[in-house]
Amino acid sequence: MAVTAEQVKELREKTGAGIMDCKKALAEADGDVDKAIEILRKKGMASAQKKVGRETKEGLIEAYIHPGSRLGVLVEINCETDFVARTDDFKQLARNIAMQI
Repeated sequence: MAVTAEQVKELREKTGAGIMDCKKALAEADGDVDKAIEILRKKGMASAQKKVGRETKEGLIEAYIHPGSRLGVLVEINCETDFVARTDDFKQLARNIAMQI
């Protein structure tokens, strides 16, 4: 069965996976979107398993002191590269986590 652009678009919207990954998963699933999602999940689990042993030597520490100075939080979040640690999104993640504790 031929995979259509609409199917690829639908799968991408549901999973956020790359175009070629979606196309391959749909081809393997014979056009079944739900089956393709399961294939992508299994592929993602295999990919994550390969990364388990990697060291996370980079990161940042976020400090938050609540007004009144009666409560303070230090959060350390690590990542694999300094490029990630310097992004605004990563810094915002650390700030948001510190605010929730």
